[in-house]
Amino acid sequence: MTNKSFSDLLRLVVITDPDLSEPLGLINIIHEVLEAGVGMIQLRDKTAGAKKLLGLAESILPLTRSASALLIVNDRLDVALAAHADGVHLGPDDLNIAPVRNIVPENFIIGYSTDDPLQGKMAESQGANYIGCGTVYQTSSKSDAGNPIGTHGVKKMVDAVNIPVIGIGGIIPGNATGILEAGASGVATIGAIMGSSDPRSTTKEFLRVLSDSST
Repeated sequence: MTNKSFSDLLRLVVITDPDLSEPLGLINIIHEVLEAGVGMIQLRDKTAGAKKLLGLAESILPLTRSASALLIVNDRLDVALAAHADGVHLGPDDLNIAPVRNIVPENFIIGYSTDDPLQGKMAESQGANYIGCGTVYQTSSKSDAGNPIGTHGVKKMVDAVNIPVIGIGGIIPGNATGILEAGASGVATIGAIMGSSDPRSTTKEFLRVLSDSST
């Protein structure tokens, strides 16, 4: 699909938010951030039913394919499979990873959210491809976010697992570099891009600082 490595595609992950994206439109924002160089879109909508979420995934997938990027669906394995998305992102309250790994296509990506290194190691052993680790900084974009773990919490996860780790939670261009310095492969953001009046420029700024910190 792409010449970029999996870790490169995880450098900047954009997670969707239906409310924050409303002024510009979700599809418009996704189109702009993909053109700016985002490697992964995570479709996240906690209130949408399966039919609506599937329709969104089917609208987004041609855009990610064209940009040689990945589309991951948050929580909903059924929607991810029905849409032929690249993977699913699960958490402690979702389906267990091991049975999911047994039924999905060979190259299907499974992400897992945890800030607990022991859970991270278990997720890796069951077949997770990457860990979303956070909340790194204080955030208002996720109602279920826990207390901030800081970049030292990210480093603990990086040291515990052998799969890529991405930091999430309260991340803006100005504080993103510390997460890579802690050993993470990349960062995930919701509000900083979904709520931006110029998502293309914000994405480029993210990628610039992340590129500078990885050289």
